[in-house]
Amino acid sequence: MSDEEHHFESKADAGASKTYPQQAGTIRKNGYIVIKNRPCKVVEVSTSKTGKHGHAKCHFVGIDIFTAKKLEDIVPSSHNCDVPHVNRTDYQLIDISEDGFVSLLTENGNTKDDLKLPTDEALLSQIKSGFEEGKDLVVSVMSAMGEEQINALKDIGPK
Repeated sequence: MSDEEHHFESKADAGASKTYPQQAGTIRKNGYIVIKNRPCKVVEVSTSKTGKHGHAKCHFVGIDIFTAKKLEDIVPSSHNCDVPHVNRTDYQLIDISEDGFVSLLTENGNTKDDLKLPTDEALLSQIKSGFEEGKDLVVSVMSAMGEEQINALKDIGPK
C-alpha cells in the first residue's frame, strides 16, 4: 500500500444518482427525460417503425424544466434513456434580499438561503409584489440533477 493521502471531493448527497435508466419505448408524454444533459418534461413522443433490420425509434420533444428551452432527441425504442429524479418541494417565503436571493422556511423550521429569485419575469413580479403587500407566500421549488429553481407561487392568505 502507498503512503499517499487521498483527497475526495465531498458532495452533500448520499451518493444517489441524479438519473435512472428507463427504456425509451416506455417513456410517455408529461414524463421526464434527459436530453443533451438537461432535465426535460416530455411534450411530444412519436415512434417510427424502421426497415427490415433497423430499430423502431422514439422521437422525443422536451422542454427544459429550468430554462424552458425546447430540446429534441431520437433514440431507438429498445435502448435506455436517462430519466431525472425530479422533486417538487413547497417552502414558505420569509425574505427577499437585495442581491436576488430568497430566504425560505423549510418544513422542519430551518431556513434555506441558497436559492435565487426565478428568471421568469411574470413569476418574479408576482413574488415581489405579493411579498411587498405582506402576503404569506408559499413557493414551489423544482429540483433535478443538482439544480433547483422556484417555479410556482401560492398565496396562503394575509399575515
